[in-house]
Amino acid sequence: RRVAMATHPALQAAIDLSAGAAGGAACVFSGQPFDTAKVKMQTFPTMYRGFLDCFVSTYRQEGLRGLYRGTSPALLANVAENSVLFMSYGFCQHAVRFVSRQSGESELSDLQKACAGSMASVFSSLVLCPTELVKCRLQAMREMEASGRIASGHKTVWSVVRTVMRTSGPLGFYEGLTTTIVREVPGYFCFFGAYELCRSVFAGYLGAAKDDIGVVPLMFSGGFAGACLWLVVYPIDCVKSRIQVHSLAGRQQGFLRTFVGVVHTEGVAALYSGLTPTMIRTFPANGALFLAYELSRKMMMEHLVS
Repeated sequence: RRVAMATHPALQAAIDLSAGAAGGAACVFSGQPFDTAKVKMQTFPTMYRGFLDCFVSTYRQEGLRGLYRGTSPALLANVAENSVLFMSYGFCQHAVRFVSRQSGESELSDLQKACAGSMASVFSSLVLCPTELVKCRLQAMREMEASGRIASGHKTVWSVVRTVMRTSGPLGFYEGLTTTIVREVPGYFCFFGAYELCRSVFAGYLGAAKDDIGVVPLMFSGGFAGACLWLVVYPIDCVKSRIQVHSLAGRQQGFLRTFVGVVHTEGVAALYSGLTPTMIRTFPANGALFLAYELSRKMMMEHLVS
């Protein structure tokens, strides 16, 4: 009876949601300072000479708190995104089985799991966009004030939320949604595809099942997945950050106009501003994400069937 309960779709969804939340929290705590540097360099690429300059300057002027600015919305964003992402990932795997006419319990190929992850990202974008908008604005607040684009005094989550509600209403939280979806769909195809492929390689090398490859290979697979995601979608993410941050100063531009404007005025290299902290961050952050996800999911499944 417990085995039947563990395979029930509703329980599977609840387990995936809870495990995704644990993974999202682990990802934020291990990588937030690097994400802060990334957003600052994306939105104000000429203000810093590089990653170390941005990191050290932020620490000197704002302390450790400055590097973790935006952690609350980042935590909310990642927990919400990964909860919905991994829950939808389970449902989308069933959809892929249905489309490919496979039985309900059959194992999908790495490519099919990549397609399921890509589909799931559309649903996670809907919960990610509002919280990530608040996070990005908090992270780049000092630069916005220093450049004279906004007045000082908007340094808390609730002050940013009130400003968005006052100036744009509820729909203002979805500034950059199209760009977020454009980023997530190919990004998570690469993310889940690289993760599953890397685990398959480790499993073949170690002569073990994919779920039993050990902590280090699992974390490396997660880090490799994150690196593949960011290398593919980074220019899109840069445009998204520009849209979400600079719209605070009244600049309402879409994805294509912002993209063309950045390339025309600053060059293609500006689209890769902040890539260094992103790549440094991706291995510990995404390694922690998948480690927390897989271990918590395995623990909950074992508890149900024991």
